[in-house]
Amino acid sequence: MISPYVRSYQSRDLDAVYDICVRTADAGGDARGHYSSDRLMGELFAAPYVILEPGHAHVVDDGEGNAVGYIVGTADTAGFVRRYREEWIPRAGLPQPAQPPATREDMMLALHFRPERMDLPELGAYPAHLHIDLLPDWQGKGWGRRLMEAFLGGLREAGVSAVHLGMAAHNTPARAFYDRLGFEEVVVPGVSGVTFLARDTSPLK
Repeated sequence: MISPYVRSYQSRDLDAVYDICVRTADAGGDARGHYSSDRLMGELFAAPYVILEPGHAHVVDDGEGNAVGYIVGTADTAGFVRRYREEWIPRAGLPQPAQPPATREDMMLALHFRPERMDLPELGAYPAHLHIDLLPDWQGKGWGRRLMEAFLGGLREAGVSAVHLGMAAHNTPARAFYDRLGFEEVVVPGVSGVTFLARDTSPLK
């Protein structure tokens, strides 16, 4: 058997990416059964990246061809927002939420139909952004760091100098992980429940 390793995303990984996303979507915990479809979280936070910008997507392969973690993102948030609206919203075919949103699912759907929320002026100095998730059994073993190294390397090759991410403010283990990798908090007024972190794309120390 081949040892686990980090590799570029392949189209055959798509279902695994959806699965990893929902199993880590509740502030790092399992969100299966929380919505009408277990694919909803992937439709918002994972699939649009691997479909629209697969060149910046990497997975942890368990050595048997199965993706057990991923890092996805974009080198150009403003450009990605435009493509999300023009290409991903029609492709995903998700229903419009109630107005005003009445349920947790409505709130998630409202995010889907407002991709401009990703392009915040306070984060303009960090044009790339990312999402990273690993199945529980693969966390705490260095794979997150290896995924981040692969992603940052791709950004450097693309000439991108800085990257940001948003995380659930109460996800303490994730914050500790990002702190170790040199991410620092960026204050974005008026946004609650989300902490924004950023760093340059230099190699990890």
